[in-house]
Amino acid sequence: MIIQVADRESFKKKVLQWASAFDVCCYLDSNNFTDPYSKFDTLIAAGVKADMAANTGTAFEQLEQFRKQHTGWMTGFFTYDLKNEIENLTSENPDHLRFPDLYFFVPQHLMIIRGSEVEIIADDAQDILNDIEQQILHTNGQASVVNTQSRLSKQQYLDSVEKIKEHINRGDIYVTNFCQEFFAENAVIDPLAVFLKLNEVSPNPFSAFFKWKDNYIICATPERFLAKRGDKLISQPIKGTAKRGSTLAEDERNIRELRTHSKELQENVMIVDLVRNDLTRSAKEGSVKAEELYSISSFRHVHQMISTVVCEIADNVSPVQAIKNTFPMGSMTGAPKISSMQLMEEYEQSRRGVYSGAIGYFSADDDFDFNVVIRTLLYNQDNKYLSFHAGSAITYHADAEKEYEECLLKAQAILEVLGNLTLI
Repeated sequence: MIIQVADRESFKKKVLQWASAFDVCCYLDSNNFTDPYSKFDTLIAAGVKADMAANTGTAFEQLEQFRKQHTGWMTGFFTYDLKNEIENLTSENPDHLRFPDLYFFVPQHLMIIRGSEVEIIADDAQDILNDIEQQILHTNGQASVVNTQSRLSKQQYLDSVEKIKEHINRGDIYVTNFCQEFFAENAVIDPLAVFLKLNEVSPNPFSAFFKWKDNYIICATPERFLAKRGDKLISQPIKGTAKRGSTLAEDERNIRELRTHSKELQENVMIVDLVRNDLTRSAKEGSVKAEELYSISSFRHVHQMISTVVCEIADNVSPVQAIKNTFPMGSMTGAPKISSMQLMEEYEQSRRGVYSGAIGYFSADDDFDFNVVIRTLLYNQDNKYLSFHAGSAITYHADAEKEYEECLLKAQAILEVLGNLTLI
């Protein structure tokens, strides 16, 4: 069923409010960013026809079998801790959120929005449309002010960065992504209201709202992990960050400085090389290339340096295998990849879980598109635990104080939404 809507933004909010009443739903929103690789502006999946949850061990194998059984649309997420299945790694840090390591579902109801056109894929499409149109938007839902604490004190963070740089000086690693957790216990929020506010404050091209029972992923990420379009794989790592200026002149100066900053360029090219290497595992020989280097994209709070790496997928590589071959994404690990992941388990104080993982979909034509879970709130409504991480790339030239400031810059939108503009 295909319809036209006059007020797309209002319709999207009604659909999301309707979908959030289900035990499981997924909402993916490009927020009007243009992208040559996107299939739609917004996707909403609600209700479960079939689903699977798996923890590290045989999760990718289980997903491969599930995908063979269900060849249409499905949405889901991968957590960072699946690294332990791919490589000989462990995660001993505490996990207070309790998401499965991997979860996918085939939706009962699917809506795809392209411009003013809405496609409803459901057995009872007209009834679904009636339910959505009758939704009365709850515009006054607000989150309580949440007192957010850092898992690391500022001094602990600074000391850790200096110790990580010692590893770089010894040649153990070249670059790594060091993350810290901000959290709140006994937190009571309205997840939908928080997402709508975050999406308003920080609209980004790979935003997502994912509900799995009493667990919520509230995501405002600008980064694509991996997409498949026909026989082409596309990865777009982000490395390099600068704050927005308060004037046009300052904004342009910040972009120029980012484009020429040796540390930012260095970390971007190292991750591009890592992604190129990851893609060779899935690629036809000689097809891996950097389609674009050091492109600057501007978002509400930051400028980001984005590169695009592509390849042709080999005939014997399945979509699930292609994801496994590149997971976790290089922008959230470091180089060498395994050594960096091992080292960060020592310096980080909590398990990343969904953070540094990916949310996205497989489509009926066997394409897929997955984001990088950053700039994201994770919430367990049952135990009232709220968490978000922020990280930055540590290289030989890293300044610990500036890296700490970059983490706070990346956390700015979430802190604003929570009404907690200073960290305890």
